[in-house]
This record gives sequence, structure tokens and C-alpha cells, in this order.
Amino acid sequence: MKKILYSVLFACVGVISLNSCSKDTDLYDSDADQAAKVKQNVLNIFGVTFSPDQDWHTTVSKEITVLTNASVKKVQVLAKVANENVSTEEVEYIMTVLNEAEVQGQASVSLKYNAPVENKGIFVAAYTDNDYKVTKVSGDVVDVVNAPSAARRRNVLSTGYTLPVGTFTIGVIEDSYASQEGWVPGEKLYALSDYEAQKMASADYDENFKEVFESLVFSHFPNGRNYNNLPEVKKSGYYNDKIYPITTGDEPIIVTPIYKRDCATRYGNEVYNSDLYYYYFDEKVLTADMDTVAFLQSLPKYKAIPFNICFDVNEDGVIGKHGSFALMYFGDATPEIGTKGSFSFPKGYKIGFMVRAKTEYEKPKKQGELYGDGRLNNAINGSKKHNFKSSNLGTNGPRAAWLTVNKRMLLCWESGTDADFNDVILDVEGGIEPFNNPPKPKKQVYTYCFEDREIGDYDMNDVVIKAYRENDTTVVYSIVACGANDELYIRNINCGVIQDNAEIHSLFGTTPVQLVNTNPKAKFTSPISAVKKVAKSFTFDDESTVPYIYDATTGKEIHLSKKGQDPHGIMVPCDFKYPQERVCVKKAYEDFNKWGVNPITSTEWYAKPVESLVCTE
Repeated sequence: MKKILYSVLFACVGVISLNSCSKDTDLYDSDADQAAKVKQNVLNIFGVTFSPDQDWHTTVSKEITVLTNASVKKVQVLAKVANENVSTEEVEYIMTVLNEAEVQGQASVSLKYNAPVENKGIFVAAYTDNDYKVTKVSGDVVDVVNAPSAARRRNVLSTGYTLPVGTFTIGVIEDSYASQEGWVPGEKLYALSDYEAQKMASADYDENFKEVFESLVFSHFPNGRNYNNLPEVKKSGYYNDKIYPITTGDEPIIVTPIYKRDCATRYGNEVYNSDLYYYYFDEKVLTADMDTVAFLQSLPKYKAIPFNICFDVNEDGVIGKHGSFALMYFGDATPEIGTKGSFSFPKGYKIGFMVRAKTEYEKPKKQGELYGDGRLNNAINGSKKHNFKSSNLGTNGPRAAWLTVNKRMLLCWESGTDADFNDVILDVEGGIEPFNNPPKPKKQVYTYCFEDREIGDYDMNDVVIKAYRENDTTVVYSIVACGANDELYIRNINCGVIQDNAEIHSLFGTTPVQLVNTNPKAKFTSPISAVKKVAKSFTFDDESTVPYIYDATTGKEIHLSKKGQDPHGIMVPCDFKYPQERVCVKKAYEDFNKWGVNPITSTEWYAKPVESLVCTE
């Protein structure tokens, strides 16, 4: 199954009640004899009797009013929903966009949306020219201008920080691993003698920011080896030569470790046994003919934070401030033992970051310097002597990426051997120029699945339609599969090539003898897509706009199923992995029957596919 325009991982919704207003015959308009056969077939196929209270609904339609002002350019309604693209072991959650609208200077904007009943929270995001603010909401009105956030103040030392008192000097000079390997001969690293004395206490985040952080950041950079988040890093543009923030010269630069996930006991405390380093330079010294990589390699690298005095040894996945540190300026000459540092940087300097992995686990394979700027990582990314090659970051592969959330600049690191970019996350604030690179949640996809014949096999792939809301007046529809031999038509979309009189197989350039995108061994055929303008009041469960199927072979209509009916038509708001040909939905999704029998249990059945039995791209 191919993703439609956006690759999305989303939670499921249920089926929408719908009354036919057409002259054609509804599938359920059968005589008693045929109805009994259908009922017996359902029992034979599923092996259970579905609850008479099962209405196949797992979504709600709502409206929210967002209070704005002239600074707000765009607002979005977001939901934290179950991710359908995960293993059967556990359900993970991601943030998705339900609806959005441009703001044209008005004081408020109202947005309709469909959300899964089982969502873990509704949020509203507000975009301005220089900011991206997200807040969790609990009602039908939210003020994004005055809503509480974890905002910090620029150009003023953040409230709660008290700089350490005393003289701080270089006390340790040592060879880098890159020097030992011969990659950067003679490279030295510089450190203070005591970092406990430089560690500052800081007030922790409020719970709203922690929830926003957890929901947004790990939707953008999901955890684990199953995810390659490098494309998202590159898409943002904030990597390699753009990874360097610029100093303002008017206040200290504060760096705070706020999260680590390194599977501590399993992989040898990779983050705990690492240190954060930084380097700096006046960008005015760079010239067009200069070897930039050689110049950056030649700069002194200073230890900023030993992570072992910030995190507990076995800590994993704890969001919060773990002690703050102010970066120090040691001048532009090569430092010596005793060189004094200052908390004041000149204006216009660029700051670079590096993580030095020092773990004893699998020594020396997991020891080396890893730079946010991927141009400095070529040797270690490609070294057969080091496990870091397994990250597959390749040539110029970055190790860090910036995200901005609620006025906070978050530096997300890949310090290990995968590419999820969330091994350790830092909050960098104070004397650096702000920029705006918010996470980009995927659009919420809604999937319509139909069974064409009364006596069906319930593989739910005879017609598969996917749709998402581009904005408050635009919906994109795509036909992604047709696992049926009947002559079929989609009604109620009527946009682009998807018209009431367009036979589905013909849209794919074939005939009803050919199944489309339901056999995993066959070549995938691109979806048929169309863009439709809709009223701002549009919702995906609006009876007048919900798609349904007309089967010209039988003369029957197939609508989304209603209370007390069998699931001939269901709608789920996710990029649904529909079952393969002749695989019943109960086998492809082992919790489907549980949900059908008891509507209040297993409501996230759609998030746990049996991967070998569903269609994937």
C-alpha cells in the first residue's frame, strides 16, 4: 500500500452512520431469506456474534474556536493518536493534524475536525513569523495568544538561572579519538577540572510543556531502530552548515540536558558515558577559497557537559531539566592549562557541538567524536572499526538537528548507531539568535474500506479510499485499492477524475477482471487522487459527503455500516494497512473481533496489524 501524498502514521476512527438518498438499492435491502444467509456468513467468517450496540463509530466530530491576533499566521488542530504503523506488541502514539487554516488578521477562527474517540489529547498550534506555540486544550475555545507556555525570554538571562561564581580555567588537555586514529592528527580536547562547580540548578518545565514535548518531538523523531529520521533532518534544512547558532553577545548561552534514551543497561550507557563538547568561531574569518572542514577540525573543542553528572546511570525517557551549564569563551588563541574562561561571547560568533562517546562497552568500537555538522563525521561514519557505521548516516551524515517548540530551541542528537535523532536532547537558550524550525506533524488520514458483495470474505479491500484534510477548505481523496471483480463506482466524491460515472477499474487503466493493489506479490499501481474544495463546515462523517459504492453488477449500494449491521463498510482515520486479498480483517487485526463483540474494548485494534497479512508499499 502506498502512502497518499503524505506518509502518515495515524490512529483509527470508526464507521459513520449514513442513510442512502439514492434511487439504487441498498445492500441491506434484502429479503428475509437472503438476510439470513448474510447473517450466517458473517458468523461463519468471524466466528463470533457482534454486539447489537456496535455502531462501528470510533470518531467524534467537533468544532473549536481559536482566539488569535494579527501576529498569528496559521492555526492547526492536532490530536495525539495511536500510530497504526507499529508492531503488535504495544501501541505508540503520535501527533497528527486534523485541520488547519490561515489567519487573515481576524480575532478568532473556528475549525471543524474529526478525532478518534480514543485520542490522548487535542492540541492547538499557532504559527507566527518567529514562533511556534502548542498548547493542550480541554474545551471548545482556546486563546493561543495568552495561553500558558514554557516560554523563555530572549536577551535577558532566563529566570531562575544564577551563574556560578568563581574563576574557571582549563584544567585538562587530552588527545581526541580522531587524533589517535590519525583522522585529525594532533587534535586536542580541552576541559575544566570540575564541572559540579559549574552546574546550575534550574526550575523544571510545567506539565503542559512536557506533554507537548513528548507528543510533538517523538512524533517528528520517533524512537527506535525501526525508524530512519535522517530524511526529516535533511528536509528541515537545519543541518551541517546550518547547524550553527549565532551568538548575540548580550547574555550567556545556557545548555540544559532534558532527555536521554540509550537503553542504558542494554547498550552500555552510551549517553551516560558521553560528554558534550562545543567549539566556536567568528564566521567573518571564513573565505570562499577556504577548506571549511579542515578549518572546523582545527578549532579547539571544549567540554561543556559530562552527562554522567546530569542523568542517573539507568535513567531512560525522563523529560525534564537535568542541570544547566553556561558555555564559556576562552578566546580565539590555542588554550593552555590555566586559560581563563568567560561567560560572555563576542557577537556574531557561530557555535558548533560535538558528542564524545566514551563508553567502555565494546571498547573501542563505541568510542569517538560525533559532530552535529556531518561534514566532520565522514571518517567515523565510514570506519569499519567503529559501530557508528551501522547508523548508515553515510557521507556528510549529521548527528544533530534543531527543533523549536514553544520558544525553546531543542538540539536533538543521534549519538549512537541508529538514526532516530533522540538519544539525547538539549535545550539551548540565552545568547543565541532565535530561529523557527517547528516539528511538522503529518496530516490525519481517514481510510474507507468496503466489502462489495453481500456474501463477502471481509478482507475489506474491495474498494479502499484514503482522504486527508489539506486545510479548512480542501480535502484530498485517493483510491488506493480495488480487490473486486464487479463493475464498481464511487459516489459522493465527484471531484477531478473521481466522478460518479467513473468505473473504478477503468481509472487504473484495467477492467474488473484485474485486482488492484491487494496482492502483495504484484507490482503496486499508483493511487488515483483528486483534490476537492469543501465548505468550512465539512467533516468526514457528514452524511451528505461520505463516499459510498455502487455495484453495477448487483445493482446494490454499499454504505458505511450502521448500528446492528455487519461491517460491510468501515472508516478509520489512519493510513490503514488494509488486509491482503482473501485475508479476513479478523486475521490481519487480531483484536478486531474483540472490538466487534464489545465496543468499549480493544478500541485501538487498528494499531496492531499482523504485518505479514496486510498490504504495504
